[in-house]
Amino acid sequence: MELCKVGEKTYYIKNPTNIGIYKVDNENVWLIDSGNDKDAGKKILKIVEENGWKVAGIINTHSNADHIGGNKVIKDRTNCKILGYGIEKSFSENPILEPSFLYGGYPFKNLRNKTLLANGTEVENINNNLPEGLECINLKGHFFDMIGIKTSDDVYFLADSLFSEETIKKYHVFFIYDIKEYLNTLEQLKNLNGKLYIPSHCEATENIDYLIQLNKDKINEILNSIIEICEIEHTFEEILKEIFDKYNLTMNMNQYVLVGSTIKSYISYLVDENKITYIIENNRILWKNQGNAIEK
Repeated sequence: MELCKVGEKTYYIKNPTNIGIYKVDNENVWLIDSGNDKDAGKKILKIVEENGWKVAGIINTHSNADHIGGNKVIKDRTNCKILGYGIEKSFSENPILEPSFLYGGYPFKNLRNKTLLANGTEVENINNNLPEGLECINLKGHFFDMIGIKTSDDVYFLADSLFSEETIKKYHVFFIYDIKEYLNTLEQLKNLNGKLYIPSHCEATENIDYLIQLNKDKINEILNSIIEICEIEHTFEEILKEIFDKYNLTMNMNQYVLVGSTIKSYISYLVDENKITYIIENNRILWKNQGNAIEK
C-alpha cells in the first residue's frame, strides 16, 4: 500500500481497491472505503497511525465485500463512525445479503467466502452525517445505491463506476447490477469538472473521457453478443456458457455468480428495451432476440 497526497486535505492509498483519506483537521481523518478484508483494514490503520492521524469515520461507497472488508477491524480498534447510503447500508450491516442476492438463494459454504461475504458492522445513514468538505454524488448501476465522494480539493472518488482498460481486456464482463443506470452514470460522469478522478480499481487520472467510452463500448459489445447468441432460442445457462467461451473466461463458483448475475442484468435490460423476449417451453425459459442490435 502506498499513500499519495493529491490535495491540501485529500490523500489516497494505492491498493487493489483504492482507499480515500480526507483530513477534517490536523488529527482526524475520514476513510473512503476500507479495503477487502481485515488484513487490509490493519494495513490502512498502520498507515493512518504512522502519520499521526486518527480514524474518525469511514464512508462506504457501496457494500461489496472488497469495499467494506476492513470495516469491522477498524471500527473495533477506533470506535469510528461508519456511513452508508440507501440499500448499501442494509447490505453492509447484513453482508449475507450479498452472496444470497448473487446466488438467488441461501449461499452454500463455498460462496460464503471473503470475496463475497464481509463481516457486518453497524452503519449510520450518510444523510446529515457527512463531514464538512465532502460531497456525496449518486453513481447507481454497479450496485444498488452506490455513491461517489467529492472532496474540497476537487478530487472525485468514483467507486466502481469505471473499470480500467486492463480489467476490461482481461475479464470483459465486469459486474453490473443495473445496465440502464450504469449507462446513465457514465453520461453523468462526462459532466464532472474535477482536478483528479480516482476510481476504485483504476489509476488516478485527470481525464476520464477515455475510460467512460471504453466502459460504454464494452457494454454495447456484450449486449450485441447476447442478441446474436439469441438468434437461436437459448436457456440462460447456454447464454452464460457462450459468453464464457467467447471471452475465454474460466468458470468457478465466484465467477458463476458474479458473471451470471451480470448477464441476467444484461438480459433484463434487453427485454425492457424490446431487443429480446422469452418463451416458456417444456418448463424451460428460452430467450430469443427480436431482430435489432444495440446502437453504438
